[in-house]
Amino acid sequence: MSITTEHSNTNGVDTPTLFATLDAVKAQPEIAKFQFRATNTWLGGTHSRTTFSEFHGAMQEMEHKHVTEVDADHPAILVGQDAAPTPVEHVLHAIAACLTSGIANIAAVRGVQLSKVSSTVEGDIDLLGILGLSDGSVRNGYQQIKVTLHVQGDADDATLSAIVEQSRRRSAVYDVLTQPTPVELVVVTG
Repeated sequence: MSITTEHSNTNGVDTPTLFATLDAVKAQPEIAKFQFRATNTWLGGTHSRTTFSEFHGAMQEMEHKHVTEVDADHPAILVGQDAAPTPVEHVLHAIAACLTSGIANIAAVRGVQLSKVSSTVEGDIDLLGILGLSDGSVRNGYQQIKVTLHVQGDADDATLSAIVEQSRRRSAVYDVLTQPTPVELVVVTG
């Protein structure tokens, strides 16, 4: 059964295509399996570059419209050249971007026109862990991440808050950050 809406393009979201995608996945669940990929190359010091181009989805190999390159580095105080944000800062971007896109999609489906979505993301980290200067009691990653969202639209506060909550529940990045995710390291030398 399809859900239809009068809002064909709300918040920049093509809702007929979104609903068609949902219907297609309901009819053929195996097309929901995706594998995203990134390749990273060391540029020197703490500076590296990651490229995003190809991925697997809907049972086929696909390519993004444009190859995207993203750099990471450490600030000078952490022996880098400060050529780009640190890798852990990219995590802050990832959670903000994932929640924001979810908010836009969910609001569009509900027919809510958004006028503003912005966020501030703060991550608290204790470098004693990364530097190996603790007795193991300090983790290497963030102790806490705080996301403050500012959302405005043509709905009441309760509806906007419910949209944010649904985005949180469906966020892949939120899930990666809050649930254990197996990470396999494969080392190729020579």
